[in-house]
Amino acid sequence: MTESSDTPPDETPKPAPVFSFDDRPSKTRMKQASHELQELGEAVVALPDARIDGLAISETLLDAIRQYKKTKTFEGRRRQMQYIGKLMRNHDVEPIRQAVTDMQLGRAKDSLALHQAERWRTELLAEDEAATRWISAQPQTDVQQLRSLIRAARKDAALVPEKRSGKAFRELFQFIKEHSLE
Repeated sequence: MTESSDTPPDETPKPAPVFSFDDRPSKTRMKQASHELQELGEAVVALPDARIDGLAISETLLDAIRQYKKTKTFEGRRRQMQYIGKLMRNHDVEPIRQAVTDMQLGRAKDSLALHQAERWRTELLAEDEAATRWISAQPQTDVQQLRSLIRAARKDAALVPEKRSGKAFRELFQFIKEHSLE
C-alpha cells in the first residue's frame, strides 16, 4: 500500500511566506512624511497667489490653500494645514517643491544682485580705478552718464550730513542695478 499525501511525489513542499516588517513604512516614517508635506504646504501658502494659480494642482487642493489664507484663528489654520498635507499625499509633490525652490532661489539671486550693486557703488565712490573696472566689465555702459553720477554722488558725500539729499547715491545705485542685470 502506498502512502497518500497532499503533495505530489515530485514536488517538495514550499515554505510559507515570511512576513517582514520591512515591507511597509514604519509609523514614525509615515508621520515624518506627513510633517514634511505640511512644511511644504506652509511654503506653498507663502507663495504669491499668481504662483499658486500657476501650479499643476487639483482644484480641491487649490480651494484648501485659499481657505487657509482666509482662516484667521490659530487652531483653524493648524487643522487646515493638516488637511492640505493630507491632500498633498495624493499629488506628485516634485513640481510643487520645484516651484517653492525656484521662488526661494529667485529671492536669493535678487538679494545677491542688490549686494553686488551696493558693493560696486561703494567702490565707485571710493576709488577712480573702479570706474575703469566697471567699464571693462560692462562695456555697454554710458561712460559719460556713469562719470557724472559718480561726480554728483561724491559731491553729495562731501557735504555735511544735514545738507545731504541722498538722491545722487540712489541714482548711482539704480544705474548700477539696471546695467548689471543686462
